Amino acid sequence: MEATQVARSAADTSDPRAGLRAIASLRTLADALELRQVEAALRAGMTWQDTADALGVTRQAVHKKYAKRIDPTIDVPRRTR
Repeated sequence: MEATQVARSAADTSDPRAGLRAIASLRTLADALELRQVEAALRAGMTWQDTADALGVTRQAVHKKYAKRIDPTIDVPRRTR
C-alpha cells in the first residue's frame, strides 16, 4: 500500500480496525526513518544535542533511544568535560 493511501486509511474513522493498522504501519515507518536520519546526523558530525534539538527532545532522550541502535561504524563524538 502506498504511503498516501496508508495516511488516508489512518485518518478514515469509518473502519477503526483498518485505521489502527494504518497508524501502526505509519509509526513503524516513522521510527525507521527517524533512525536513518539520526545516523545521517551523526555521520555529518552533529552531536547528540544537535540531533535532540532538531527532534524537539532532550539529549538524554535521543541518546537513550538510539545509542545502542545506530550503526556501530559511526564515529560518535564524545562529550568533553
